[in-house]
Amino acid sequence: MTASPGRRDFLKKGSLAAAGFLAAIRQPTTAVAAQAGDAPAEQLPPAPPHHQRPQPQHPDHVQAEYEGFSRFQPSRGNDPDSPFYLGKTVPGFRQAADGPAPFEAPNLDKLPYVLKNGVKEFHLVPQPVQREFLPGYWMNVWGFNGSMPGPTIEINQGDRIRVIVTNELPEDTTIHWHGFELPVQQDGSSTMTQNPIRPGQTYVYEFDVHEEGTFFYHTHVAMQEAFGMIGWMIVHPRKVFDPPVDRDFGLLFQNFFIGPNQTVADSQKMDWNWHTINGRSGPFASPLVCRHGERVRVRLLNFSPMQHHPVHMHGHTFWVTAHEGARIPKSAWIPRNTELVAVAQASTFEFIANNPGDWMFHCHMVHHMMNHMVEQVGPRIRPGSSVDRYLANLNTRPPAEVSPTAAGAEPPGYPQEMQGMEMNPAFMKKIWAQRTMQGMRATAPMSMMGLMTAMRVLPDDLYHRLMETDEEIPQGEFFTEIVRRFGNPANYKEAPKMKMPGMEMPGMEMPGMEMPGLNKHP
Repeated sequence: MTASPGRRDFLKKGSLAAAGFLAAIRQPTTAVAAQAGDAPAEQLPPAPPHHQRPQPQHPDHVQAEYEGFSRFQPSRGNDPDSPFYLGKTVPGFRQAADGPAPFEAPNLDKLPYVLKNGVKEFHLVPQPVQREFLPGYWMNVWGFNGSMPGPTIEINQGDRIRVIVTNELPEDTTIHWHGFELPVQQDGSSTMTQNPIRPGQTYVYEFDVHEEGTFFYHTHVAMQEAFGMIGWMIVHPRKVFDPPVDRDFGLLFQNFFIGPNQTVADSQKMDWNWHTINGRSGPFASPLVCRHGERVRVRLLNFSPMQHHPVHMHGHTFWVTAHEGARIPKSAWIPRNTELVAVAQASTFEFIANNPGDWMFHCHMVHHMMNHMVEQVGPRIRPGSSVDRYLANLNTRPPAEVSPTAAGAEPPGYPQEMQGMEMNPAFMKKIWAQRTMQGMRATAPMSMMGLMTAMRVLPDDLYHRLMETDEEIPQGEFFTEIVRRFGNPANYKEAPKMKMPGMEMPGMEMPGMEMPGLNKHP
């Protein structure tokens, strides 16, 4: 969608002014080699006086402050009853006349359509697929059109759609359009409303869409759901919601149980050791990136087999503005920084990105903040692993007496530093190849596992360099610059270096570095 001339002029002038100022004041930082845990203070130039810092820009139709709430710095507002308290109805830079902000689900494609006699026609293919949960770790799951989750169907309220489904699975299936109020024979609820779509057969669903909001499609065969068969369905409203947002992100959470020597999910399990966001596990789940001062919407969808997710975002307070049913009236919006999303539910929240930085965005269940959480003993042990440390303390084996140690001299509990999966050069190269990772601290991937990603709030000039140019951004450069502008550079310490053989990447200078929470299958 083309921006209005006023918006283009604002972006161009704001980016050039901020970039020019930054170029004038930027000085190279001194990278000091360090061992992990003993990083010296980074040699940062002092922050310029406040009146000399780049001043955030905004178009004429928005303000920098609304009744004590600031668009550009953390704030609350003067009155909890004010419509602007915590940024509740503070508008974004985008205007309603610009139409709805495009929906962005990182790492997922959108399903194209052909318009035939006023009907939007989509082709959907349920099939076995391979999905790369982490770099080099391909899992055999089920999805649609070569993807798990399937591609996003993005439509408008009032559309009539036709979805032609061709089954390439080895068994029968049906597709349910979750949350839509449609003619009963289009519902896709297995044999209750239709004959199953047999392997190789095609079935056509067609219906009018009178709703708006966050929906999804999925198989209506239970174990196929556990294999990952779901995709977004986003319906934009006829009338853009007030206040309009600048960003519209979607994060789809799933769980799988995949054994240490397997690549196929076990749908009969009731616990789960792989956790994905839009089909990838942290740190391979791409961060979300927005501009400082924008109004941001995030849709959270939980399609885990049977586990809820308390999703927490650091650095901001948001308003819960919708669930999977519909938009919530403003009088019932709730301010939160953690939103509990149950199975098959979606929650939507909105906030003003007024706190620059790289902010953790994650499920708060501890087992969901790790990857491949499995025991390394018995039939699940990996080639080359040793059980000696488990044999060192036989008192831990029942019916022995209670012991203060779990395995040898190690403390009880699950080991955070798991074995068998290294952050090798190829692994890390692919992590940092994600455009939205560039400029983050060199150790940022160590913080993101399982259902973990980041919300990056960047000043306009940094956003421009990252998202609107092809410039390579060194690790740590943007984070350091944000600390210099908005933090206390005097006591900032650079990230420990982690060098790996064969990697010419700053911030990687420690041989044999293992990633907590990961174990590799053969």
